[in-house]
Amino acid sequence: MAKDRTQGEDYVAPLKRLLLGVLLLCLLAIFLIWRIDSPRVERFRAQVVDAVVPSMDWAMAPVTASVNLLRNFQSYQRVVDQNQELRRELQQMKAWKEAALQLEQENARLLDLNNVRLDPRLTYVTGVVLADSGSPFRQSVLLNIGARDGIVDGWATMDGIGLVGRISGVGDRSSRVILLTDASSRIPAIIQPSGQTALIAGDNSMAPYIDFLENPDQIRPGDRVVSSGDGGVFPSGLLIGRVSSDPGGRLRVRLVADYERLEFLRVLRNRGHEAISNPGYIIRPDGSVATPLPPEEAKTDG
Repeated sequence: MAKDRTQGEDYVAPLKRLLLGVLLLCLLAIFLIWRIDSPRVERFRAQVVDAVVPSMDWAMAPVTASVNLLRNFQSYQRVVDQNQELRRELQQMKAWKEAALQLEQENARLLDLNNVRLDPRLTYVTGVVLADSGSPFRQSVLLNIGARDGIVDGWATMDGIGLVGRISGVGDRSSRVILLTDASSRIPAIIQPSGQTALIAGDNSMAPYIDFLENPDQIRPGDRVVSSGDGGVFPSGLLIGRVSSDPGGRLRVRLVADYERLEFLRVLRNRGHEAISNPGYIIRPDGSVATPLPPEEAKTDG
């Protein structure tokens, strides 16, 4: 076996040298042909190029495929970068859209507040509804206005449409509003067009019930319910809601105020009725004022 291996190596070495010599001669011949400046040789070179170059497309195919693959990868990378940038811009646009919707809703609330027609003698202060930190009342909210803004306990509050509640507890920079839906709320009201007086009592539901009606048969669903002003608690004529009935047949008030989205509230400055300091003065038909009788003379005349 060692002898056969030695004989194989003896044949391979001369063959390698022969092939190397032939390759060198071919390269030298090509070099000389390409260097000879002769019209005949030039035509020969042109014929060789025309014959060899078109058939070399198969050799360039891997190079072309590699170049195209590199370009496609670069294009894919650019597409990925653009996609990520578009996603970031989309997130920003969603945030801007949400902010715009919130501003639009707040603007609508403020416009509603400005469009409410009130008694010209009533002035108001607008406050922002804050998160309620807890109170003995189940239905209440906090406002960011208080005693420094002139808020007084007992004043009425409204949203852009109707009555919401009353001030119950005033701090220096905040105040608490007891909503009409709270179980402790009792509001004197008039039901129109019948003109009957009633008491709107909250029971921690979104529809307070109507109590102390003289003649319930005159009340129809859809009748307007407004504040009566009795007792000086609220100004008269403030819209509360519409009459409705529950499945049990009990009359209730469907409140017009949007309790689900209380963001701004208008606090009405209600100074109450002017006190009569001289009840004894009587206005005569001729417009003059009669002086009240002294107590002794009044008893004698009686």
